[in-house]
Amino acid sequence: MIRVLLADDQGLVRAGFRALLDAEPDIEVVAEAADGVEAVRLTGQTRPDVVLMDIRMPGVDGLEATRRIVADPALAATRIVILTTFELDEYLFEALRVGASGFLVKDTEPVELLRGVRAVAAGDALLSPGVTRRLIAEFAGRGGAHPAAPEPSLEQLTDREREVMALVGAGLSNEEIAARLVVSPATAKTHVSRAMVKLGARDRAQLVVYAYEAGLVRPGWLG
Repeated sequence: MIRVLLADDQGLVRAGFRALLDAEPDIEVVAEAADGVEAVRLTGQTRPDVVLMDIRMPGVDGLEATRRIVADPALAATRIVILTTFELDEYLFEALRVGASGFLVKDTEPVELLRGVRAVAAGDALLSPGVTRRLIAEFAGRGGAHPAAPEPSLEQLTDREREVMALVGAGLSNEEIAARLVVSPATAKTHVSRAMVKLGARDRAQLVVYAYEAGLVRPGWLG
């Protein structure tokens, strides 16, 4: 059973998501929060698998709530999906930097929402490579009002790990990376995992952001 916490200041939005999610046999909504403080508190209490977090809430916003949840070692198994109205959102980019596992626009199709919750619960990133490219091109070079995450150092990576990280950043799956490098999917997965561990990336989504920020991949790199 996938346990989900809904964090959004609009009750109608939460009610709609709850009705959709609770109708699925493998998903259960365990709590609802109307602001960031409540989201952090209830996440600590209920330990959900996935938090659907509105990026813009009054008081403590979704970005700060994400930062607090990610910083809590006791919540390392909880994955956060950011809910946003606009794909190109400076707060969204920073949320990915600090450890959110991906994002969904609020008017996404129900089938995409369900697919996204299941994918993140299974450990996958929920990112559109095209949107991620635009986000990073737009916001990576800006200072912003919020403190940045530590800059990742690639010196500890092997040449192959850097190559694999670049392919992750370009949106390739482990199977696609394996085919491109003529290795087994298990080997590709091992390289991805080692790069994540060495860089302290919470998950594949954060590794994608690091790949762009380090200049390992650029828009159009794979043609």
